[in-house]
Amino acid sequence: MSDPVAEKSGFLKMYMSSHPDTLVGYAKWYGKVAEPITSAEMSAIDSKGMTLTCTLKTGSKKVVLVSIEPPLAGYEDVKPRLLEMKAISQEGLGMIKSPQITSFHLPPGGRIAAVVLNTVFPYGALASSNGTSPFSIPAQYLHAYISSKTWKIGLAVLLGVHFLEALYALSLCRKHRASFSVTAMYVGATSLIGFHVWKDLRKRIQTARIDSVMKVE
Repeated sequence: MSDPVAEKSGFLKMYMSSHPDTLVGYAKWYGKVAEPITSAEMSAIDSKGMTLTCTLKTGSKKVVLVSIEPPLAGYEDVKPRLLEMKAISQEGLGMIKSPQITSFHLPPGGRIAAVVLNTVFPYGALASSNGTSPFSIPAQYLHAYISSKTWKIGLAVLLGVHFLEALYALSLCRKHRASFSVTAMYVGATSLIGFHVWKDLRKRIQTARIDSVMKVE
Protein backbone atom coordinates (compact mmCIF):
# COMPACT_ATOMS: atom_id res chain seq x y z
CA MET A 1 0.00 0.00 0.00
CA SER A 2 1.43 3.37 -1.05
CA ASP A 3 2.09 6.11 1.48
CA PRO A 4 -0.48 8.95 1.00
CA VAL A 5 2.01 11.60 2.15
CA ALA A 6 4.98 10.31 0.14
CA GLU A 7 2.81 10.42 -2.99
CA LYS A 8 2.59 14.21 -2.68
CA SER A 9 6.08 14.76 -1.29
CA GLY A 10 7.09 16.76 -4.39
CA PHE A 11 4.58 19.50 -3.62
CA LEU A 12 5.41 19.45 0.09
CA LYS A 13 9.15 19.80 -0.58
CA MET A 14 8.50 22.74 -2.90
CA TYR A 15 6.16 24.39 -0.38
CA MET A 16 8.56 23.95 2.53
CA SER A 17 11.43 25.39 0.48
CA SER A 18 9.90 28.79 1.19
CA HIS A 19 9.99 28.10 4.95
CA PRO A 20 13.70 27.44 5.65
CA ASP A 21 13.49 28.82 9.19
CA THR A 22 10.84 26.23 10.05
CA LEU A 23 13.05 23.43 8.68
CA VAL A 24 16.02 24.71 10.68
CA GLY A 25 13.83 24.63 13.79
CA TYR A 26 12.84 21.03 13.02
CA ALA A 27 16.50 20.05 12.61
CA LYS A 28 17.61 21.73 15.83
CA TRP A 29 14.76 20.59 18.06
CA TYR A 30 13.69 17.21 16.69
CA GLY A 31 16.95 16.29 14.99
CA LYS A 32 19.09 17.45 17.95
CA VAL A 33 21.57 19.24 15.69
CA ALA A 34 23.85 21.26 17.98
CA GLU A 35 26.04 22.82 15.27
CA PRO A 36 25.08 26.21 13.80
CA ILE A 37 22.85 25.75 10.73
CA THR A 38 22.73 28.31 7.91
CA SER A 39 19.95 26.64 5.90
CA ALA A 40 17.92 23.45 5.57
CA GLU A 41 15.80 21.81 2.90
CA MET A 42 13.33 18.94 2.96
CA SER A 43 14.61 16.13 0.77
CA ALA A 44 11.87 13.58 1.59
CA ILE A 45 8.70 13.17 3.64
CA ASP A 46 6.18 10.41 4.30
CA SER A 47 3.61 9.63 6.97
CA LYS A 48 6.28 8.50 9.47
CA GLY A 49 8.90 11.20 9.14
CA MET A 50 10.92 13.61 7.04
CA THR A 51 14.51 13.84 5.83
CA LEU A 52 16.23 17.22 6.07
CA THR A 53 19.48 18.18 4.42
CA CYS A 54 21.15 20.88 6.52
CA THR A 55 23.96 23.21 5.53
CA LEU A 56 26.14 23.91 8.53
CA LYS A 57 28.02 27.13 9.19
CA THR A 58 31.23 25.30 8.32
CA GLY A 59 29.87 24.68 4.82
CA SER A 60 29.41 20.93 5.30
CA LYS A 61 26.14 19.09 4.79
CA LYS A 62 24.30 17.04 7.42
CA VAL A 63 21.35 14.72 6.76
CA VAL A 64 18.81 14.70 9.60
CA LEU A 65 15.91 12.26 10.05
CA VAL A 66 12.91 13.68 11.91
CA SER A 67 10.27 11.22 13.09
CA ILE A 68 6.58 12.18 13.00
CA GLU A 69 4.91 10.71 16.08
CA PRO A 70 2.26 9.45 15.87
CA PRO A 71 2.41 8.79 12.12
CA LEU A 72 0.15 10.87 9.90
CA ALA A 73 -3.17 9.17 9.14
CA GLY A 74 -3.45 10.86 5.74
CA TYR A 75 -2.44 13.83 3.63
CA GLU A 76 -5.07 16.04 5.29
CA ASP A 77 -3.13 15.72 8.57
CA VAL A 78 0.09 17.16 7.13
CA LYS A 79 -0.59 20.89 7.52
CA PRO A 80 -1.93 20.90 11.12
CA ARG A 81 0.81 18.50 12.27
CA LEU A 82 3.65 20.45 10.65
CA LEU A 83 2.27 23.66 12.14
CA GLU A 84 2.10 22.03 15.56
CA MET A 85 5.66 20.70 15.19
CA LYS A 86 6.80 24.19 14.22
CA ALA A 87 5.22 25.67 17.34
CA ILE A 88 6.70 22.94 19.58
CA SER A 89 10.18 23.43 18.12
CA GLN A 90 9.95 27.20 18.56
CA GLU A 91 8.77 26.75 22.15
CA GLY A 92 11.61 24.32 22.86
CA LEU A 93 14.19 26.66 21.33
CA GLY A 94 12.86 29.60 23.35
CA MET A 95 11.60 31.54 20.32
CA ILE A 96 7.96 31.70 21.49
CA LYS A 97 6.03 30.90 24.66
CA SER A 98 3.85 27.83 24.93
CA PRO A 99 0.08 28.58 24.78
CA GLN A 100 -1.58 29.14 28.15
CA ILE A 101 -4.60 27.15 29.29
CA THR A 102 -6.96 29.56 31.03
CA SER A 103 -10.19 27.56 31.29
CA PHE A 104 -11.52 24.07 31.89
CA HIS A 105 -13.54 22.15 29.30
CA LEU A 106 -15.24 18.82 29.83
CA PRO A 107 -15.84 17.02 26.51
CA PRO A 108 -19.39 15.66 25.99
CA GLY A 109 -18.11 12.12 25.52
CA GLY A 110 -16.37 12.35 28.86
CA ARG A 111 -19.62 12.88 30.70
CA ILE A 112 -21.04 9.62 29.38
CA ALA A 113 -17.80 7.81 30.21
CA ALA A 114 -17.89 9.20 33.74
CA VAL A 115 -21.33 7.73 34.39
CA VAL A 116 -20.45 4.33 32.91
CA LEU A 117 -16.98 3.89 34.40
CA ASN A 118 -17.78 5.30 37.81
CA THR A 119 -20.99 3.30 38.17
CA VAL A 120 -20.53 -0.07 36.51
CA PHE A 121 -16.99 -0.92 37.62
CA PRO A 122 -17.37 0.00 41.31
CA TYR A 123 -20.76 -1.71 41.43
CA GLY A 124 -19.43 -4.90 39.81
CA ALA A 125 -16.44 -4.95 42.15
CA LEU A 126 -18.14 -4.05 45.44
CA ALA A 127 -21.78 -5.14 45.21
CA SER A 128 -22.75 -8.51 46.67
CA SER A 129 -24.66 -10.99 44.53
CA ASN A 130 -25.73 -13.02 47.55
CA GLY A 131 -28.19 -10.53 48.98
CA THR A 132 -31.94 -10.53 48.59
CA SER A 133 -32.46 -6.80 48.10
CA PRO A 134 -33.29 -5.34 44.66
CA PHE A 135 -29.87 -3.66 44.77
CA SER A 136 -28.23 -7.09 44.50
CA ILE A 137 -30.18 -8.30 41.46
CA PRO A 138 -27.97 -6.58 38.81
CA ALA A 139 -24.88 -7.92 40.59
CA GLN A 140 -26.20 -11.48 40.21
CA TYR A 141 -26.31 -11.04 36.44
CA LEU A 142 -22.92 -9.34 36.29
CA HIS A 143 -21.19 -11.97 38.42
CA ALA A 144 -22.80 -14.77 36.43
CA TYR A 145 -20.60 -13.76 33.47
CA ILE A 146 -17.67 -12.04 35.18
CA SER A 147 -16.57 -13.01 38.67
CA SER A 148 -16.44 -10.55 41.53
CA LYS A 149 -12.66 -11.02 41.73
CA THR A 150 -12.29 -10.08 38.06
CA TRP A 151 -14.40 -6.97 38.60
CA LYS A 152 -12.16 -5.98 41.54
CA ILE A 153 -9.02 -6.50 39.46
CA GLY A 154 -10.57 -4.45 36.65
CA LEU A 155 -11.43 -1.66 39.07
CA ALA A 156 -7.88 -1.64 40.47
CA VAL A 157 -6.40 -1.46 36.96
CA LEU A 158 -8.81 1.30 36.00
CA LEU A 159 -7.89 3.35 39.07
CA GLY A 160 -4.18 2.84 38.37
CA VAL A 161 -4.51 3.92 34.74
CA HIS A 162 -6.56 6.97 35.72
CA PHE A 163 -3.92 7.91 38.30
CA LEU A 164 -1.21 7.88 35.63
CA GLU A 165 -3.45 9.82 33.24
CA ALA A 166 -4.09 12.40 35.97
CA LEU A 167 -0.33 12.87 36.36
CA TYR A 168 -0.08 13.43 32.61
CA ALA A 169 -2.89 16.00 32.76
CA LEU A 170 -1.04 17.70 35.62
CA SER A 171 2.14 17.90 33.54
CA LEU A 172 0.21 19.46 30.63
CA CYS A 173 -1.40 22.03 32.92
CA ARG A 174 1.92 22.96 34.53
CA LYS A 175 3.66 23.23 31.15
CA HIS A 176 0.92 25.49 29.81
CA ARG A 177 0.67 27.66 32.92
CA ALA A 178 -2.89 26.81 33.94
CA SER A 179 -4.17 28.34 37.17
CA PHE A 180 -4.50 26.26 40.33
CA SER A 181 -8.29 25.97 39.94
CA VAL A 182 -8.12 24.95 36.27
CA THR A 183 -5.35 22.46 37.04
CA ALA A 184 -7.35 20.98 39.91
CA MET A 185 -10.40 20.54 37.67
CA TYR A 186 -8.39 18.84 34.92
CA VAL A 187 -6.58 16.53 37.34
CA GLY A 188 -9.82 15.67 39.15
CA ALA A 189 -11.79 15.09 35.94
CA THR A 190 -9.01 12.93 34.48
CA SER A 191 -8.87 10.89 37.68
CA LEU A 192 -12.58 10.11 37.27
CA ILE A 193 -12.95 9.89 33.50
CA GLY A 194 -9.56 9.22 31.98
CA PHE A 195 -8.34 9.75 28.44
CA HIS A 196 -11.41 11.67 27.20
CA VAL A 197 -10.30 14.65 29.29
CA TRP A 198 -6.57 14.79 28.56
CA LYS A 199 -7.14 14.00 24.88
CA ASP A 200 -9.48 17.01 24.61
CA LEU A 201 -6.91 19.11 26.50
CA ARG A 202 -4.19 18.11 24.04
CA LYS A 203 -6.49 19.04 21.15
CA ARG A 204 -7.08 22.47 22.70
CA ILE A 205 -3.33 22.96 23.06
CA GLN A 206 -2.75 21.89 19.44
CA THR A 207 -5.39 24.35 18.23
CA ALA A 208 -3.87 27.16 20.29
CA ARG A 209 -0.41 26.38 18.91
CA ILE A 210 -1.62 26.40 15.32
CA ASP A 211 -3.49 29.66 15.90
CA SER A 212 -0.34 31.29 17.32
CA VAL A 213 1.73 30.18 14.34
CA MET A 214 -0.88 31.34 11.85
CA LYS A 215 -1.00 34.78 13.51
CA VAL A 216 2.77 35.13 13.15
CA GLU A 217 2.66 34.05 9.51
